[in-house]
Amino acid sequence: MATRRQEKVGRQIQRAVGEGIASHLADPRIEGLVSITHVDVAADLRVADVYVSVLAKDTATEGRTFAAIEHARSRLQSWVAEAIRGRFCPVLRLHRDDQFKRTIEIINLIDRLASERQALPADAAEETGEQRASASANEVPDEGQ
Repeated sequence: MATRRQEKVGRQIQRAVGEGIASHLADPRIEGLVSITHVDVAADLRVADVYVSVLAKDTATEGRTFAAIEHARSRLQSWVAEAIRGRFCPVLRLHRDDQFKRTIEIINLIDRLASERQALPADAAEETGEQRASASANEVPDEGQ
């Protein structure tokens, strides 16, 4: 469990890295939406794992964008050092975070299935409901429970 100090340093790093990418990096390889999803700081405050989410038009562009951010890690490190004002600056380790992208894909699948289900004729929808009801009625309860 992270201490309050770790959480505070993590928020400062997240803010500094996000602002650095948005405002100070002028690399043409950076395209799409880039966000810092979260930062995990080690207990001794010497290492910070920074999770970067990149949303772009295709995976090749996402890869180039992440490579450009990884290439600028030392500059990001210097902006973090200015923001923290501590005894030392945590070493940044950048990681791709695809959780947001996977969540969007799942939501799109659910929406597509819902629209397909609404497109079914009323008789077909009733039949599938009746089939499910009869299948669940035919199931034998487990005696071990």
